[in-house]
This record gives sequence, structure tokens and C-alpha cells, in this order.
Amino acid sequence: MNRFLKFVMTSALILGLTAPVLAADANPNPDTLKVALLPDENASELIKKNQPLKEYLERELGKKIELIVTTDYSSMIEAMRFGRIDVAYFGPLSYVLARSKSEIEPFAAMVKDGKATYRSIIIANAGANVNTIGDIKGKKFVFGDKASTSSHLIPKSVLVEAGLLHDRDYQENFVGAHDAVAVNVVNGNAEAGGLSEVIWKSLVEKKTVDPTKVNILGYSKEYPQYPWTMRSNLAQELKTKISTAFVNMKDPEVLKNFKAEGFTPITDKEYDVIRDLAKLLDLDLAKF
Repeated sequence: MNRFLKFVMTSALILGLTAPVLAADANPNPDTLKVALLPDENASELIKKNQPLKEYLERELGKKIELIVTTDYSSMIEAMRFGRIDVAYFGPLSYVLARSKSEIEPFAAMVKDGKATYRSIIIANAGANVNTIGDIKGKKFVFGDKASTSSHLIPKSVLVEAGLLHDRDYQENFVGAHDAVAVNVVNGNAEAGGLSEVIWKSLVEKKTVDPTKVNILGYSKEYPQYPWTMRSNLAQELKTKISTAFVNMKDPEVLKNFKAEGFTPITDKEYDVIRDLAKLLDLDLAKF
């Protein structure tokens, strides 16, 4: 059985069999809220560019805000599980996995171009003679983090739909973050890779990568946006204030950073499509 099947099946087992954990000793109304950012780009850059968010939340909530970027998705999930984080910005898959292990709830997702969905992009080095997704066969393909939706699970589903399996048709490598995927492809360390379209556009705008060195091979389907989540055992008044702060956000500096028009309420049910991603890959986990 290939490693991707094992990864998906392990995730499914976790979702179905692992009881959520609620950190009983976590303060329901802490003086300082620990807010975790998704570790999909350089940590210091994330902290720096999210200072407007920190300042906005401090004003709206009347509390100190500590921004946190964990080393990877797994450590972020574990930190939330044990109550070391109060509010967290997850990717769809990492949220689903975190939800299976801890008592957390999604409350908002960003709106861009009038919708609360996004997609992944498949890119290739312009000099690698890779002009279609089918040309990836026999080449090296880079993903971000294994628990990433838009730089692993979704791009891999696109390849599977094109008839490409990683243990048979191409060499997979994990480089940790979306920006690392883009840089590796641009620099020719890998012929192709997959990442969030939004992050790709941001890297181009910041001139982190040269788009002329890349061929865009295709895009995925639309999936629900990354959810903002919070510990379920926070005080209800605080949870309401946090949710309201995001849904009513009009601060131009914060919205500019997220490249968002605003934030909209979101529920756990909207991420069932991620739980059902195995079906999109034609995998019947009940048979394994």
C-alpha cells in the first residue's frame, strides 16, 4: 500500500476513532490570547506582516495578543489539543485533524472575490519541458507539509485524477511550506509542485519568485477557505467577541494582508468536503 493511502487512512481512523481532548486546565478567559498563524510561510515574515491583526484584536478584545507560528502543522495541532493556543488559523485538512483530537470550533473564513472558497495551483519549471499535468510523469514533484490541504492533499488529488500516483509515476518530496514549494520549482530543484493559488499570487506580487520561470499547468476545484478556530472552553462572552471581531472586521491593513474583502461565519459542516476527499480520489477506506 503506498504512503499516500496510508496517510489518508490514518487520517480517517483518527477522525473516526480518536476521542477529542478538551484541556480542562486551560483558562476560559486568559488575559493574553495566544493566536496561532498557519505555518505555511516563513515564521518571522508571518509574525511581522500580521502585526496589524495583533493590534486590531487587542483593540477589539481588550486583551494582549501573542502571535505564534509553530514549526509545522503537526505541532500546531498538538498545541491546540493541549490548550496551549486559544485561537488558530488552520488549513482545512489540519483543522479537520485538529478537530478530531480536540474540542475546537471554526467561526470565520475570509471572503475573496465574493466567495469563501479557494483553490490550489499546479506549477512547473519553465525549462523542465513540463507543459501539462501528464508531463509530470517521471519527474520530481514538491509538496508543502503533509498535513496541508492546498500544498499536499488537493494537488495530490489533481494528480490522481490525471492518473498519476506518487509511488509509481513521479517522485514526491515535502519541503514544508508553500513558499518553499514555489522557490524549489522556480530554481529547478523540482520540475513541478503544488500550492495555494492565493499564496502563489502573493509571492509573485512580492517578487519572491519570477513567474516567467514557471508554467502554470492547472488549478484544482474550489474548496472551503481556511478556518479561524477557537477553543470551545473559552468563556462564551469572549467567544462571541472574538467571532464578532472577525465577522465585522473592516480594518484595511488587516484585510490587505489577507487579501480579503472580509470574513464570514463558517461552521464545521462546511469541511465535510475535506473529510470526503478520499471519495474524490476513488478510495474506499472501508475495504482497508
